Amino acid sequence: MKNEFSLLHVGIKTDDPVKAQETAQLLGMMFNLEVKPGNSSVFAGKFFECMKKENSPGTNGHIAMATADVDAAKAELEEKGFSFRPETASYNDDGTLKNIYLAGEFAGFAIHVIKK
Repeated sequence: MKNEFSLLHVGIKTDDPVKAQETAQLLGMMFNLEVKPGNSSVFAGKFFECMKKENSPGTNGHIAMATADVDAAKAELEEKGFSFRPETASYNDDGTLKNIYLAGEFAGFAIHVIKK
């Protein structure tokens, strides 16, 4: 069975809390999006996550892809030859996978697979 994926958001690496806020404010103004500060990032709407920390994944940031069943999506992607960073996995209370990053980068972006 093929899993269905949808783009959840793009994480933009800024490496600095001030730059993250400025970038989110700019994107929010540009596209009429609400700006919401968080602990490690600032969101502009649901589309852009401006990362505050230098050690966030990906040279340029990350692409978050949503799917209904992360365990099934992981199995499908592994069948296609992709691998994952197990240290990035987080789990739901029932033990199912909530989210995980693929290993490596793709055009300078990490890819984060997240439960819808």
